[in-house]
Amino acid sequence: MNLKIVAAILTGIVLLSSCEYQKYNKAIQKDVRAGSQWVYGVHPDSAARQLSFKYEEKPELELKANELRTKLYGDPKVYLK
Repeated sequence: MNLKIVAAILTGIVLLSSCEYQKYNKAIQKDVRAGSQWVYGVHPDSAARQLSFKYEEKPELELKANELRTKLYGDPKVYLK
């Protein structure tokens, strides 16, 4: 009886591992930005041009982000004690 259960489990494992899991679980879409240096860079190993763009720092946005973090997660000083 025990041998039948083990054999059934092993057979199930072999059958499940032999199938190509999620072989057809793909969404093939046309890439509207294919070949764009702005998004993909000049070469597949190079960085995109948009990464070289630097934004000016705005300290008021950092203060607002900290206020929102405190509102959402509470005061972090309470947890660091």
